[in-house]
Amino acid sequence: MTNSASLLPESLVHGYRAFLGGRFEQEHGRFRQLAEAGQKPRVMIVGCCDSRVSPEVIFDAGPGEIFVVRNVANLVPPWGPDGGLHGASAALEFAVMGLRVEHIVVMGHAGCGGVRAFAESEADPYARPLSPGDFIGAWMKLIEPAARETGAPAGSMADYVEKLAHASVKRSLANLRTFPCVKTLEERGRLRLHGAYFGVADGRLEALDEASGEFVAVAPDSHATAAAAKLD
Repeated sequence: MTNSASLLPESLVHGYRAFLGGRFEQEHGRFRQLAEAGQKPRVMIVGCCDSRVSPEVIFDAGPGEIFVVRNVANLVPPWGPDGGLHGASAALEFAVMGLRVEHIVVMGHAGCGGVRAFAESEADPYARPLSPGDFIGAWMKLIEPAARETGAPAGSMADYVEKLAHASVKRSLANLRTFPCVKTLEERGRLRLHGAYFGVADGRLEALDEASGEFVAVAPDSHATAAAAKLD
């Protein structure tokens, strides 16, 4: 008989055991309720699949609280029902039309590898090219409008990548509004769109003020307290 523990990486089995003895034990009633009644999250988050940026961890979310879609560079494509396979668009449609979420948050992050690869490929196509024939190259073309709006790289590559990542969040919000269901529900006040940006190293969270076009710190007092505690 095959040992079931050998069918998964040891680290995952270890984590699962910890889950059973910790969170599952503490929230068993909540899991049972979700299994019987189904999920009814009020918030959808479009995040990056980067392993360092887990929305559930960043927002301390319990089971069933947020509907999360993750892809390379947290991109939202424009509406385009052309018969192709559109995972991000399908998830968005399900969240809006099926789950009736009230908020959609597009969350970028510092040090995004996808954004950096695009920026470096644009700066020097022979350095780290993103082939137009592969999946990642075609996907990252979605960032081209944001790159045009950002302008040519100036200063350090790190600063440019961060600037481009912020612009990409804004572009994804614009793309969200090309979906008829999103546009209609937002106009009726039944859906709100948000942009966010997370600093992996320092834990700083910013939210987009669309009126000014600037990203502003979220809970700066709590962040300052946490940062000070790290220095003690």
